[in-house]
Amino acid sequence: MFTGLARTAAILVAFLLGALIPQAHVFSGAIQGLIMGMLFLVFLCTTWTRQSVQRSHIVLLAANLLMGLLGLGLGRLVGGREVGLAGFFAGIAPTAAAAPVIISFMRRDVTYVTAAFILTNLAVAALLPFVLPWVLGAVDATLFLRVGRSVTVLIFAPLALALFVRRLYPPAAAWPARLRDVSFGAWMLTLFLVMANASHFLRTQAGVSRLVLVEIAGVTLAICAANFAVGRLIGGRTYAAEASQSLGQKNTSFTLWLALAYASPLVALGPTCYILWHNLWNSWQLHRVHRRSARAIPAKV
Repeated sequence: MFTGLARTAAILVAFLLGALIPQAHVFSGAIQGLIMGMLFLVFLCTTWTRQSVQRSHIVLLAANLLMGLLGLGLGRLVGGREVGLAGFFAGIAPTAAAAPVIISFMRRDVTYVTAAFILTNLAVAALLPFVLPWVLGAVDATLFLRVGRSVTVLIFAPLALALFVRRLYPPAAAWPARLRDVSFGAWMLTLFLVMANASHFLRTQAGVSRLVLVEIAGVTLAICAANFAVGRLIGGRTYAAEASQSLGQKNTSFTLWLALAYASPLVALGPTCYILWHNLWNSWQLHRVHRRSARAIPAKV
């Protein structure tokens, strides 16, 4: 169903519809379930071995954590605390569940990106309960426990369920390949709801300075460009595209949810803007892949 230019168009249409239908924000509670469903499918077909992890994966993880601090520092420098937190939640986000899907559309090494996805998601999920209270300036045991519970439900619950289902019924590992279009559709629905939520917030918060919005958009754009560029350098000749996608395409829905829960809707615009930037880049990449494929097919006489 989703092939070639249809994927590219679907991403842009999801954003456009979300912006035009802010009333859909009432369904934003479904975002968590959609994310957990996509994570379950990714974990279901994932096998974890020592050989899956390259040395560059460790460098990617370190870069992922540093990007969160870079976003925090750059944002504070540009616009103060709220912009800094927006940059942090955009930069600290781990590899997206959809990154292996996108890299498969690009006909590159899915195993590399899947390993990056597992490593960064588990590491960031484990570290956030310690880091987030410090970043928010509210270090207390209650916040630590609440953040820990949130990331456990969102990340570790789908992982445990996938391992259980695969152990109970091994052929289930083939489900993600069959449900690839379903995963893509869930991703589009998530983007639509995220954009509708942001559109509703902007329409109802008249007091939000346009300058702050521009600052958040600019900081997240800079982080996004840095992620894809640094990832390409980390991957080297062998895994340039894979490492770039692993660091650049982020699970911002995860940090968006945390930003809404523990910061503010304004701060949540950080990961929301990042979703726009990395998906615009994804659209361009998929468009290039489609063009190359079209040229490779010999013309019929």
